[in-house]
Amino acid sequence: MSNNQIVLKSRPDGWVTNDNFDHVSAEMPTPGDGQMLLKILYLSVDPYMRGRMNDRKSYVPPFQIGEALQGGVVAKVVESNNGAHPVGTYLSGMGLWANYMVTDGEGFTPVDPDLAPLSYYLGVLGMPGMTAYVGLKGVGNLKEGENVFVSAASGAVGQVVGQIAKNMGCHVAGSAGADDKVEYLMEIGFDEAFNYKSTENVFKSVSDANPKGIDVYFENVGGPVMEAAINCLNFKARIPLCGMIANYNSTIDDMPPGPRNLPILIGQNAKMEGFIVSMYPELCREWIGIGAGWIKEGKLKYRETIADGIENAPDAFINMLKGKNFGKQVVKVGDE
Repeated sequence: MSNNQIVLKSRPDGWVTNDNFDHVSAEMPTPGDGQMLLKILYLSVDPYMRGRMNDRKSYVPPFQIGEALQGGVVAKVVESNNGAHPVGTYLSGMGLWANYMVTDGEGFTPVDPDLAPLSYYLGVLGMPGMTAYVGLKGVGNLKEGENVFVSAASGAVGQVVGQIAKNMGCHVAGSAGADDKVEYLMEIGFDEAFNYKSTENVFKSVSDANPKGIDVYFENVGGPVMEAAINCLNFKARIPLCGMIANYNSTIDDMPPGPRNLPILIGQNAKMEGFIVSMYPELCREWIGIGAGWIKEGKLKYRETIADGIENAPDAFINMLKGKNFGKQVVKVGDE
């Protein structure tokens, strides 16, 4: 039996293309003492991975040419020499773009398929959901009844941000890149939403959607939406800086200028802070219980896009970067 993998063939210059990936057939790995053989069931594709395709120092090391890419996975233990995780255990952690992998279990945690669909542990109950909670609570210091605006609001993180804020009694507005995504935001409880790609005046759209200003702006996109949001900040507003996906595929030569209105932060005594979700482990653990409870109570809805087959992971990744997915993008690699 062979083990199909997706490896990094070359580093992209600008937009990622299929030419940057290679499909290889590797030998089936064998677990040693204390190790397990995992069958990958779902893998996650996320915006931060674009940065790992570049050869530069960051909070996570870059992907290496000729090696399998890495990302969040949900997997099943099919062989085990590890007493902590017997055969049949479902685990979530950082894995490979592959059908199978071997691990000693470090960084993997058991997940319960009876609590939620397994793919949810890569989305609403995984890193994106944790990111929403950490950004709002740990960085944004969100308080009940405040005014929240989130960009890329229908995405894996944004849709959770909005619903957490609504469950805290906040006024919530969001922007998305398609009319059906805007409709979805209204369905899940957003007070206001608009299509930033079709609006004639993004500054007016942001202002109209936030009539009482913005106390917390959850930043996912950058670009004109970010500038417009800064214009609407209230006194002592907070900006959790989660991502700026509009710039991820830009080269040095065509990088757009940064926000031109940053001096507003001075006069409004506002704070903008980047964050890495893994640096808030207690809040991440706290979110699992809260999020799972809200899902069961019907207070948290979630939408995802699932691509089928490891061979379609590159396309899923590229489509996610271009905003073609709806909600969290995952790839189904194997059957449970």
